[in-house]
Amino acid sequence: MTTAVTAAKQPTSDVFPAPIKSVEAGSAAAKAGVRPGDVLLRVNGQAVTDVLAYRHLLSQGQATLEIARPKEAPRAMTGVPGTAQDHHRLQMTAPPSLDDTFTFDVEWEDPGLEFEEVLFDGIHLCANKCDFCYVHQMPRGFRKSLYIMDDDYRLSFLYGSFVTLTNLSEGDINRILDENLSPLYISVHTANQDLRQNMMKWWKLKVKDEKAVQIRNMIERLESIDLYTQIVLVPERNDGENLDDTVEYLSSRPNVISAAVVPIGLTSHRTNLPDVRTFNREEARDSLRRLNVWRKKFLTERGTRFVFPSDELYLLAGEPLPSEEEYEGFPMLENGVGMIRDFLTEALPELPAALPEPRRVILGTGTLFAESLDRAVEPLRAIEGLTLEVRAVTNKTFGPVTTVAGLLTGRCFRHAIKTGEADLLIVPPTTLRYGTELMLDDVSLDELRQEFRMDVRAGGATLGELARVILDGAQSSGHQWGMSAHAVKDSGHTPLEIEVAERGMRGQA
Repeated sequence: MTTAVTAAKQPTSDVFPAPIKSVEAGSAAAKAGVRPGDVLLRVNGQAVTDVLAYRHLLSQGQATLEIARPKEAPRAMTGVPGTAQDHHRLQMTAPPSLDDTFTFDVEWEDPGLEFEEVLFDGIHLCANKCDFCYVHQMPRGFRKSLYIMDDDYRLSFLYGSFVTLTNLSEGDINRILDENLSPLYISVHTANQDLRQNMMKWWKLKVKDEKAVQIRNMIERLESIDLYTQIVLVPERNDGENLDDTVEYLSSRPNVISAAVVPIGLTSHRTNLPDVRTFNREEARDSLRRLNVWRKKFLTERGTRFVFPSDELYLLAGEPLPSEEEYEGFPMLENGVGMIRDFLTEALPELPAALPEPRRVILGTGTLFAESLDRAVEPLRAIEGLTLEVRAVTNKTFGPVTTVAGLLTGRCFRHAIKTGEADLLIVPPTTLRYGTELMLDDVSLDELRQEFRMDVRAGGATLGELARVILDGAQSSGHQWGMSAHAVKDSGHTPLEIEVAERGMRGQA
């Protein structure tokens, strides 16, 4: 459609300026003179909080977009001249003023804008102080963003992040229903309201609507929204009969699609936190026995197993993993449900009898997965000239109680690997930030290459791909953390100055 460009009023404080990253060539926005670096102020006179609201307004057919062109503000110095703080002063840039504004109209067409962020008003924060919250167990010294507790239903819809719902307002609930933000991913933990409050300890001052903390009420009110749920299982708290009751309730709700069960994850940094512990083998086996009874019942009655224990629960119990078929398409792969089975789905390729040159390879992984990985790569040890070791790397950052591979850091590998002891070190791809070779503590693979005097690469998403990385130096396409909701926090442009949060905390919401 033809665009109409008109003058507009100066912006006021009731907007959330959305910086524009790019403008599609030939689009309505391009014809109206919109440029990268401009900001969206309003659509149809309304402030826009996020890309979902933006798309919703456009879907109404006719839209007037109000655009501002920022004017760079002068730099200002901090500190007090002539005092002891004078030499510490920094040159700071104030937020740019929004001087030139204009509007253009579109009708049943995409304006052609791509934004720097998907959330224009910042990330919604958690209202809880859960006994098992991973953020509260973070050691000191990491980037500021890793201590931010996000709990945003919009990221749940966009990227599959688990949220608790306890921070929702009445307006949020109505918006979810009106805009049909389905599916959502919900951390339930228990259907027993008193136990849930005891475990999650929401702050009354942060709760916007008392009805939002009533989990059964919320699940039933959101009856038109498909819900994927999770239970973070804590020994002697919400396991045993409480687990049975929760599974029974969730399975009774038509809008609950499935439930993942993930054992509590701990670090060694639990100062001034409640006394909780991990599962021992018998407790893990008891939980699996209970869940398997339900899984068989649901498969017979509903054609789906409905409840899916995480890989970690099977490993803790010392029980074999289910078959690929039993994961029913791996709907909660990023929550640790089926990652190992998915890794094993592609078998090893045809292996050479020998290598052209001898090669020493170390596969570094978490202590929990090391034994399983060692068995999986055993056939490669028959290749002449290949020396292959699976090394269980103790977590020196979060403590030895943290056993999953995805939370290993550069520091962990520096403690576990000696300079020059191999030709190639392979690290789990889940330790790397999406699109980079940076680990959780900002140590890069290139730094490790220089320090260890060996090649360092990420492993593969499957066993077959891992073999190709070992034998041919192939590039990994494996899962990386930060590729979903946490990628939103990677930009550093939100009001909270969030940069990124690690993969692996998702299951602890």
